[in-house]
Amino acid sequence: MTGRHVVRVETLMLRASADGSWAYRRAEVRPEPGESPDEAARRSCGVSAGDQLTVVHSTSWRHLPDGEIVLTYAVCPDPEPWLPAVTLPRLEPARGAAPARPAPERVEVDHVAAHAVRHLAFLLAEDPIVRRTLLRHPALAPALENWVASGRSGAPAPA
Repeated sequence: MTGRHVVRVETLMLRASADGSWAYRRAEVRPEPGESPDEAARRSCGVSAGDQLTVVHSTSWRHLPDGEIVLTYAVCPDPEPWLPAVTLPRLEPARGAAPARPAPERVEVDHVAAHAVRHLAFLLAEDPIVRRTLLRHPALAPALENWVASGRSGAPAPA
């Protein structure tokens, strides 16, 4: 709890298929007393702090009308890929209506998952630790790069 706000940690365990499509599983927890949001995220998806094969990265936050703050973490690759997952129909993040109004009118989990995939694509290019980890999984880097190159990151597709 931060002041009058309750904090919830949401983890999106992401996986890419051979055709470059993405799917996710979602879990959410409240941090236990004395537990950081990072620790709560790892607890919710069963990833240890010493794991060298999985990226756990804070990717976004949102404020709900009841005052709750949701901190979202991307977890990639999904540590339990045999479990059922939701396929992302379109990888389109939600967007605000104007430069000074960044909060979208509505945000669904698919929007948050799309944002998390876009964030991982950025980290693949910019963060050597994340890049090294994701490159250990042959399907992930091409799926992220293909997503950006095909314009599915929200930008117009190249002509």
